[in-house]
Amino acid sequence: MNGKESKGELVVDLDSMVEFASKGIVSKTFLDTHEANVGVFCMEKGQSLSEHASIMPAIIHVLKGKAKIKLGDEEAEYGPGSWIYMPPNLNHALAAKEDFVFLLTLFKRGKK
Repeated sequence: MNGKESKGELVVDLDSMVEFASKGIVSKTFLDTHEANVGVFCMEKGQSLSEHASIMPAIIHVLKGKAKIKLGDEEAEYGPGSWIYMPPNLNHALAAKEDFVFLLTLFKRGKK
């Protein structure tokens, strides 16, 4: 992990976690607690995640690049600074238009 943890707090250098792979999407989880799972995803231009849904609420925070993101029946292009909340069971898909880096937070509601 590229972070520093002490007494429960966590400091992470997100830029140091950015890594691309030509034959796959790179994901690096840096926080996994009873409440949430947080990681960085890196996709090369042209890579995509097919439509799927999560049983957990989730947030995508775009850090670098642009991607076409489908949320339910709506599709739009998002870039750095975009923050997207997805309720449970929302079908969604991503297609990187540029090298694309985002932070994904999954909330483990009800799990203890």
